[in-house]
Amino acid sequence: MTARDESDYLDVIAVGAHPDDVEIACGGTLARMVQQGYRVGIIDLTDGEPTPLSPGPEARLEEARAAAEVLGVHKRITLDLPNRRLFDSFEARVALAKEFRRYRPRVVLGFGEKTPMASPDHWQAMQITDAAVFYSRLTKWDEHFDGLPVHTIDHQMYFFLGFDISTIPNYAAFVTMDISDTLETKMKSIACYKSQFPPGKRRVLRRVEHGAVAIGTNAGFGAGEIFIGTRPLGTGDLLQTLYRNAGIPKRKS
Repeated sequence: MTARDESDYLDVIAVGAHPDDVEIACGGTLARMVQQGYRVGIIDLTDGEPTPLSPGPEARLEEARAAAEVLGVHKRITLDLPNRRLFDSFEARVALAKEFRRYRPRVVLGFGEKTPMASPDHWQAMQITDAAVFYSRLTKWDEHFDGLPVHTIDHQMYFFLGFDISTIPNYAAFVTMDISDTLETKMKSIACYKSQFPPGKRRVLRRVEHGAVAIGTNAGFGAGEIFIGTRPLGTGDLLQTLYRNAGIPKRKS
């Protein structure tokens, strides 16, 4: 393997089952991270095809490219796994873990729960992502990873599709990201998927937007997205953490 410049690496990778999953779940957060100077990537496990109103894979991939451009993300990767037949398998785990080893993210974002009445691929994507985070750091298994060096991911967090906030589980390590300034960008990125959200389904976009506003309002923001930690979150300065979250500067002595 040839040496790579660290500028190729990513700070965060968000993993979806299909193009548009990540935009719906955490597009505002990814856009905000880009604004903050972080290198951000998206991995779609499938190309989302077949799908009822899309003319074919090329159109869906172009929609994904346009959405990534709107968000400003640095890298978008589509794995060659099957839509509608996505299952947690050794091969799928390794395929995703290779990308983690290749781009070496500090943080991975992925699905955090089943999505009843929606695609079962989402639940499979959660299990694949969980396993790939683990596989990424395993030593003495080089033959499965094309010689890519091991990589330990610092943090993994779960996201949720923003259709119905009442379905979000009540986990202990619960974080709301302020996307007040990037909600419009999030919605523009979702609107790139014209094959998925034609005029007759614009109500879905309204549900996503209203859900983000409701989530943000609960935390004192104009709009928000929810993330769940896979481990308890901690701080060495409780007051500073609370003040920073509320936008209140630390009192000078």
